[in-house]
Amino acid sequence: MGLTSETTVYVMAALAAVCVGLLVWSWPRFARQGLRQVLGRLLAIGTTQVVMIAAFACWLNSSYQFFGSWGELFGRVETAPVGVTQAGDDGGTGTVNGAAVKGAPVQPAGDEQLSRVSGLPTGPAAVNGRVESVKVIGRRTGVVDPAFVYLPPQYFQKAYQRQRFPVIVALSGYPGSIFNLAQHLRVSQTAGALQKSGLMQPTVMVMIRPTIAPPRDTECVNVPGGPQTETFLARDLPDALKSAYRVGHDASAWGVMGYSSGGSCALQLTMRDPHVYTTAAALSPDYRVKDDPTTGSLFGSGPDRTERMNGHDLMWRLKHLPVPQVSVLVAESKHGERGYPQTQAFIKAVKAPMRVASILPEHGSHNFPTWVQEVPPALKWMNQQLTFPQDAVPRHHKKGAAVAEPTPTATMRR
Repeated sequence: MGLTSETTVYVMAALAAVCVGLLVWSWPRFARQGLRQVLGRLLAIGTTQVVMIAAFACWLNSSYQFFGSWGELFGRVETAPVGVTQAGDDGGTGTVNGAAVKGAPVQPAGDEQLSRVSGLPTGPAAVNGRVESVKVIGRRTGVVDPAFVYLPPQYFQKAYQRQRFPVIVALSGYPGSIFNLAQHLRVSQTAGALQKSGLMQPTVMVMIRPTIAPPRDTECVNVPGGPQTETFLARDLPDALKSAYRVGHDASAWGVMGYSSGGSCALQLTMRDPHVYTTAAALSPDYRVKDDPTTGSLFGSGPDRTERMNGHDLMWRLKHLPVPQVSVLVAESKHGERGYPQTQAFIKAVKAPMRVASILPEHGSHNFPTWVQEVPPALKWMNQQLTFPQDAVPRHHKKGAAVAEPTPTATMRR
C-alpha cells in the first residue's frame, strides 16, 4: 500500500475504529485496582491515541501530499544512477513526450497524483495545452526530483514549432509537494486561463518541490557536506529543462515563484543567482534562512559559518553587497500574517537597479486560500517582467549548417 493511497487511509481508519472498540470492550477489566490494571489502562489509551493520530496523519498526507512515499517519510530518497549526465544529441530541442532517451536529465515519470488534480487541460494539446509528469535528474547533484510541466497550446502549434518560450518555476513550501502546487495553488490552471484570455504570454510552467532530501528542509541552501539544493535549482534544473524543452536560454526569460518557504527560496535564487533567474514572486516569504528542528545545521561549522549565514540573509545582502539587477514581488497580508513588518522593511531596503513590487491585502492567512488569490496578479506581474525569447531553435541541414527560423512576432509580447 502506498503512503498516499486511499487504501492506506481506509485501513488506518478501520484500525483506529477497532482500537476504540477494543478499548471500550476491555475497559471493565482494567477498572480493578492494582499495578497491572493501571499499566493496562495507560497502554490501552496510549495505543488507541497513537493509532487515531496515525490515521488522521495518513488522511492529511493523502490530501496534501506532504510525503509521496514511505521512503520519503523515513528519509530514503531516490538518487540518480551513474551515467545520467548527458543530454541527447538533438541540440537540446527534444521533448519527453512519449519516450525519453535513457539517461536523459528529464524523463517521463509515474502519475505522481496528477490524475487527482482537477481542472487540467484535456483534448488536443495544440488547443488547450498539456501537463506532463516528469522526473528531473541533477547532473551535478545526483538529485532525482518529480515535477509537473505545463506546456501552453502554442508549444504544439506549427507557427511556434521553432520558437522558445519563457519559463516560470513554481516552488512548493515545506514539506509540500508538486500536488499542492497543481491542486491547491492551481498554478497551471491559473496560468492557462490567463494565457487564454490574453493577460499572459505563452509560458512554460514548471512545478517542483525544493525539498530534495525529505524529510529534511534544506531551504534552498547548499549544505556543507550535505544536500546541494541551490545547485540543483540554479544549475541542474535549468540545464535539464533546456535540454528537454524549447525554452529560452537567456536569464531574462526565466522567473521563479513560490509560497511560504518556497517563496523564500524564490527570493534567494533570484538575488543569489541573477544570471539564472531575473524575476521572482514570493508569497509569504521569510527574508533570512536560519537553522531550526526541520533543517538541522544548514551552514556547517568553522570560520566560514557566519559568512554562509550572512549570504542567505537578504537584508544583510541588500546592505553589504552589490544589488543585482532583478525584479521581485513580495506578498504579505497586513493582518493575519506575522511577516508584514519584515516585508515592509525589505521593500524599503531595496534599491536600484533592483526593483520591487508588492501585494499587501488587508486580511489573509498563511494558507492556500490567501495564496490562491495572490497567484493571478503575481503571474500577470511576472509576465510583464519576462521577455519572450527571440532566439529560435536552429534548423539543422544535411551538411550540419544551422539556420534560425523567423520569429512569429505577430502574437508576442516583449
